[in-house]
Amino acid sequence: MLITAQFDSGNIEVVKAEDPAAIELKIRQDHQSDFYQWFHFKLYGELGTEHVMNITNAGGSAYPDGWQDYSAVASYDRETWFRVPTSYDGKTLTIRHTLEQESVYFAYFTPYSYERHQDLIHWAQQSSLVEHVLLGQTLDGRDLNLLVIGEPDERKQKIWVTARQHPGESMAEWFIEGMLGRLLDDEDGAVRKLLQDNVFYVVPNMNPDGSVRGHLRTNAVGVNLNREWQAPSLERSPEVFHVLNAMQETGVDLYLDIHGDENLPYNFLAGCEGVPCYNERHEKLAEKFKATLLAITPEFQTEFGYEVDQPGEANLTVASNAVAERFDCLAFTLEMPFKDNANLPDADFGWSANRSAQLGADVLSAVYAVANDLRV
Repeated sequence: MLITAQFDSGNIEVVKAEDPAAIELKIRQDHQSDFYQWFHFKLYGELGTEHVMNITNAGGSAYPDGWQDYSAVASYDRETWFRVPTSYDGKTLTIRHTLEQESVYFAYFTPYSYERHQDLIHWAQQSSLVEHVLLGQTLDGRDLNLLVIGEPDERKQKIWVTARQHPGESMAEWFIEGMLGRLLDDEDGAVRKLLQDNVFYVVPNMNPDGSVRGHLRTNAVGVNLNREWQAPSLERSPEVFHVLNAMQETGVDLYLDIHGDENLPYNFLAGCEGVPCYNERHEKLAEKFKATLLAITPEFQTEFGYEVDQPGEANLTVASNAVAERFDCLAFTLEMPFKDNANLPDADFGWSANRSAQLGADVLSAVYAVANDLRV
């Protein structure tokens, strides 16, 4: 029996792996940070034998409540990821699985590899609608990629979408893949109309260093990028620094920042109600955006989510708040679950990569609904 995490986004430490019925593991912390929750490892074991994997430090993770009613994902081919029996006793997360093949992968959520990220960028680059812009490089020397979709024109609305500031929230890049698939479909009439008057600026992965390192929430030096938007620096947060500079050059009329939530088993939007500039115009746009999503997909809901900030009390280091205030625009943080959508559960797959991608495509209908009213 062997357990390894020596690959892209791998994260696990082996404490004891002698008895298949009593494997002990620990999740490694993000580099220079106390955050940890993401895991991704490979098990070589005995066919037909139940393997019981105990992650003994789960109770001290960043979001321990997130383990309640959670099931890990597993895959034999790295394409199809299914849920496996998982339990949590307040301290230890226990994953059980009987091997059907010689080796199997386990992860916190379906991984989105750096190789697939590069494939996505260069697939999109083939479209005549797309300009691929290199914004800069990360602290580990990886590319920070921007896709500009549509013909830039100062008369058009500028719609910015960023994903995976928190690298362990891999569902965010699956969302982007689904959104791009629809945006670049030249037989989709709504998209063709949308691109007549709007330009999309999409950053599929804001944190490639953290993604490759197997981090939950931070970049190469332990910085939470979604708390850097008031004063980013090249030394701590070049990812935010470069994106914010590009936003300054283009302007922003609508901003979506795509995330995953460890605790809540729902898809929801967190708005920018607490920023100083928020007014009736923003409120009406937000209501229309949400109402459209509610009408087109049962995967979205508005009953459960984060507590709404009181006027003037927004944290302006957070991306959606900072961008809303700086550009006087509508901005949302969109959250998806690590668990399942409790309103539409799927026992086999839970919330999945495919469902994330479909939501990415569906969100464009909500963008279409508000696009003509974005500017004053």
